[in-house]
Amino acid sequence: MQWRSIVVGLLVLRLAVSCVLWLAFGLGPSWGFNFPIKFNFNLHKLELFRDNQGANARTNAWLNQLHRNGNSHHSTCSKSSGGAPKKSYLSLLEDGRDEYARKYSTFPENLKSKMRGMAKEMFYFGYDNYMKYAFPEDELNPIDCQGRGPDVLNPSNININDVLGNYSLTLIDTLDTLLVLGNVSEFHRAVKLVIDTVSFDKDSTVQVFEANIRILGSLISAHILLTDSKQPFGNVGLEDYDDELLHLAHDLAVRLLPAFENTSTGIPYPRVNLKSGVPPDSINETCTAGAGSLLVEFGILSRLIGDSTFEWVARRAVRALWNLRSNETGLLGNVVNIQTGQWVGKQSGLGAGMDSFYEYLLKSYILFGEKEDYTMFKAAYESIQNHLRRGREECNEGEGDPPLYVNVNMFNGQIMNTWIDSLQAFFPGLQVLNGDVENAICLHAFYYAIWKRFGALPERYNWQLQAPDVLFYPLRPELVESTYLLYQATKNPFYLHVGMDILESLEKYTKVRCGYATLHHVVDKSKEDRMESFFLSETCKYLYLLFDEDNPLHKSENKYIFTTEGHVVPIDKRFREKQWKDMMPCEEGTPSDQDKTSVPPTNTSNCDRIPDERRYALPLKSVYMRQIDQMVGLL
Repeated sequence: MQWRSIVVGLLVLRLAVSCVLWLAFGLGPSWGFNFPIKFNFNLHKLELFRDNQGANARTNAWLNQLHRNGNSHHSTCSKSSGGAPKKSYLSLLEDGRDEYARKYSTFPENLKSKMRGMAKEMFYFGYDNYMKYAFPEDELNPIDCQGRGPDVLNPSNININDVLGNYSLTLIDTLDTLLVLGNVSEFHRAVKLVIDTVSFDKDSTVQVFEANIRILGSLISAHILLTDSKQPFGNVGLEDYDDELLHLAHDLAVRLLPAFENTSTGIPYPRVNLKSGVPPDSINETCTAGAGSLLVEFGILSRLIGDSTFEWVARRAVRALWNLRSNETGLLGNVVNIQTGQWVGKQSGLGAGMDSFYEYLLKSYILFGEKEDYTMFKAAYESIQNHLRRGREECNEGEGDPPLYVNVNMFNGQIMNTWIDSLQAFFPGLQVLNGDVENAICLHAFYYAIWKRFGALPERYNWQLQAPDVLFYPLRPELVESTYLLYQATKNPFYLHVGMDILESLEKYTKVRCGYATLHHVVDKSKEDRMESFFLSETCKYLYLLFDEDNPLHKSENKYIFTTEGHVVPIDKRFREKQWKDMMPCEEGTPSDQDKTSVPPTNTSNCDRIPDERRYALPLKSVYMRQIDQMVGLL
């Protein structure tokens, strides 16, 4: 036991020395921020270096807000270290405008063509090696050049088994990416392989959410693109195609339906066995995103086949979660008991466990035109701005901190921890779709700053310690997605430079013998032997589209939107028409608003002012150029 005491003593000593250095000199871990955003965090606020001009220290807006909320027990860390007066990094624009203009104001066509080629080569290096070494298994191990399927020897390994169902996951997940890259012949070959080889009659226990977004969504997307009369990619119809992908999607959805049975709240179980239904030892807890992000795929399926069942169960789950939000804040937690409706996880944030719930409230409205969905999204967005957002009111104007969205207690809005996770990088893209481009610009710059520091996004980043809390990076697409959407909204060349930086980092740090590998550690760049399917279905797709101005998706007169897994679906009037009457008609306002006395009731008359769904479609107009210049002038 003596050695344990020594280890604990050394750790305590190291922590104490670090704290002293921090308080005395503002020192902290650093791995080379190479541009003039210098972060100096304390426990409750994001402090960005200020210039020597101006002697008055600004108000600690975040800290004051915390004190107003009664969170005074952290006061020992409330004061920042001494030193020269500082100002927001946005004010550095005046000193760096010429350098910014020289470096970021243009992006030559030949360089754009080169990056487009690199993105295409990246996709095919992963895809071809998957087909060569892994198919028909679910994933490619890119280091060992072998296939990977479910971990049958360890059923409790949900990190693998939630996603891998022994159904050629990577092939299915990448179907529409082949069309985006213009490879119609390989798309046809892949579709035939799926039709001929894939079956869901498997003794596999998978997560409902993952099967929905990766498999069901891709099958539906590929079916629509095959049969769409307004073909964005030209004539890609397949001879003798008889809706087989749609039938496969229907079969899978039926196998997921038992998750919605025998639940007191209507919120589904997190996992099902594709042969036998909900496992007898299944837990009664699920995350908000997992249960509340099924509506897009289930809704499209219902409207394609004329069966309301799938949309009905998905919408019932969304309403059930919505009715459990806090009376005081309007926020939801991240983990709920599906039988009691009690919140097991009370953290409210924008990342893991919650992200796509918000995303699908808005995208469901865009696709289906149900005013109820937009009413919920609008109320949720307002609660996020009121309780999760810290910093000054305006992104690019006024005194105080640039904005940051933190994790809070759903019932009182108090900060619960000092980390953000990489999944939160999707939110600037959602803000673009909502028309809040200015805030999207500001938040995107924060995540890009972290990428610049490490050449990747750590799974969790501690904004107090300026260091990763969880060090791996599994090739996630969220920052690329937001970069792409911001470029579509603004056409500012800066975002092409961001995309080039991301593309080159991936090539430099993640490419291995047979594909691209998860980074085990974003600092030392050690790797894990896994290439998740979303790398090909999302990361490569968004990178390619970013540099492909003439892609049919950008030139088509028709409008398209991406699911949370990056699958292309059209904004089509047929999805706004139902072949059934509402089985759960929405009352005036959002469901159960009359019972939420502390939450401002919503008024359906506000829906008259909801912008046309075309505003969210591609291509988006160039706007907010001045704010972008201000935001990124120092990078």
